[in-house]
Amino acid sequence: MIIRILPAVAVALLALSACDNKPTEVTNVAPDPMASVLANKAPIELPPSIKADVSLRCKDNSLAFVTFFDGDKQVLVKTSKNGTPVKLTADKAGDPLKADGYEMTGNPKAVTLTEPGKPAQLCKVG
Repeated sequence: MIIRILPAVAVALLALSACDNKPTEVTNVAPDPMASVLANKAPIELPPSIKADVSLRCKDNSLAFVTFFDGDKQVLVKTSKNGTPVKLTADKAGDPLKADGYEMTGNPKAVTLTEPGKPAQLCKVG
């Protein structure tokens, strides 16, 4: 019986000795095909966060709903509660915000608002 097992053990040992027991090392040596494109892209500017969302009473007794954003270069203006917002922008903080015949200057407590076809008027909170 032992004589029959010896050849099987010898074959198994021979098979095991032929194995390479070194751990395989995985590396990524391929260059990133988008690396140059990404390196030359302009930096991404995230949209500003909301600074204040106010309703203002204007001199002619109308209402204006204004959403102010951080950075003071963008606002959304609505002339009715459920109206379509108009995005007013400026190149620099402190410049008048303009778009589509609208112009606005001010802060979340009081603004001077010019709407299309209307003269400029002061609008205040409360």
